[in-house]
Amino acid sequence: MEFVENREVEKEQLKAIFRDMLKYSPSKIIGMLGNAIIVPVYTSLLSPEQYGLYSLSIALLSFLCIIFSDWVGLSGLRFFKHHQMTQDMPKYLTTLVTMLVSNIFLMFIIAFVFRHNFYSFFNIPVKYFFAILVLIIPVAIRALLFQLLRAQLKSMSFTLSTIINQFLTILLSIFFVKFFHLGAIALLLGMGVSISLIDLLLIYQSNILSWFKLQKIEWNSVLPIMKYGVPIAATSLSAWIINQSNKFIMNSIHGFSQVGIVGVAYGLTLPLLMTIFSIITVAAIPRIINMYEEKIDVRPLISRFTGYYILVSLPVITVISLYATDYVQMLSSNDKFLDAFQLIPYFAFGTFFMAITDYTTLQYHLANKTYIDFIIKLTSGILNVGLNILLIPKYGLVGVGMATLGANFLYFLLSVIIVLPGLRLIFPFLTVKRMIIAALPSAVMYYVFSKYVHIPALFEMLLLIALFYLLYWVLADKLMKRSAN
Repeated sequence: MEFVENREVEKEQLKAIFRDMLKYSPSKIIGMLGNAIIVPVYTSLLSPEQYGLYSLSIALLSFLCIIFSDWVGLSGLRFFKHHQMTQDMPKYLTTLVTMLVSNIFLMFIIAFVFRHNFYSFFNIPVKYFFAILVLIIPVAIRALLFQLLRAQLKSMSFTLSTIINQFLTILLSIFFVKFFHLGAIALLLGMGVSISLIDLLLIYQSNILSWFKLQKIEWNSVLPIMKYGVPIAATSLSAWIINQSNKFIMNSIHGFSQVGIVGVAYGLTLPLLMTIFSIITVAAIPRIINMYEEKIDVRPLISRFTGYYILVSLPVITVISLYATDYVQMLSSNDKFLDAFQLIPYFAFGTFFMAITDYTTLQYHLANKTYIDFIIKLTSGILNVGLNILLIPKYGLVGVGMATLGANFLYFLLSVIIVLPGLRLIFPFLTVKRMIIAALPSAVMYYVFSKYVHIPALFEMLLLIALFYLLYWVLADKLMKRSAN
């Protein structure tokens, strides 16, 4: 594809992306706060063993959802507009619902026939396994309805449902733990009740009942849905291997209590950080794709937003890693989980490399060669499993961190090495140069804090971040004036 430069279009798209970022920011910020609340609340209610059971259950639930349900919802989003334009929505919705029901039914058959293999392979108690199988029903329905809501561009309804779901789950989980003393199973029960209620709200918001009428399956749309959805499921499964498989390996070696520690470290890094970092990509990527289809060179824009991402994420991740012990103490209400600080630097920088691949792998999506993304992510996932098996017996928790960071870095490295013609990323050298210069005085300030000044850790963290950005913008202003002269 031959590109043309259109700086006016690029400026307009840049403004539009910033406007979109402002629209998405409230839901992302509230989502981050919800994720931040979950860890201290749940760790105050559960022992490390029970929290480990909960973390393991959620990991298994996400594994089953990736294989049997999530990709159906994503396919529903992808082809919604086409079928809306052709005015065959009843047939299309019948096809989606039939595929989802068939997948869930197949899952139950496989789970029943191979139940003993599931118990031994995932090392999970029987009652938790069956609770997960029941829970996947409302979760799968929610996944499909959420995507249909997105397809209708009902962003406010989507945001409202997400926020209600998150906080209702927390409240119901606390209720079931406090009054019924069910331990980790209470969290799954609270989640199931909450999601079931949200499903009813989503049915109303999406107005799906006005379209849905049982008709014959539209067989012509089944193959495109599977062609689109199955590779997405395979790629998501590879990501799951990188970030979730370590819990099962840790459980088989050291038991549920250590899984609880891993779960806390995970909850304090990836969900929190990715929620904020995704504000940029969720706003930028759709418009970048549109520009690419119009044969406009999108590399400068991708480079610009890659620089923005590095500027926003790296100082925050570095400070969190430096104050890992204080960070865990602030966001975990149970000292039994304090050992999670050992994993924070590894998981935080692993999240950094995972998130930056949204920019480096965009080339594969633009060129419709997503199989490359799947291959390199699967390669990284296989490495992660191997490293976990080798490192956990020797290094324990640190071994989990080393494996996760190594796998995410490999994924990033391969996406930089494997470059498609005409889509090589322009590295934001100027942004990184300014950051390095601004980081030097910040490092001196950190040394002063650690040796001579003793103030609450939260204030130290905020002061370090504030100093860095102040120095960065002062430096940027001087460089801009110098270049103008």
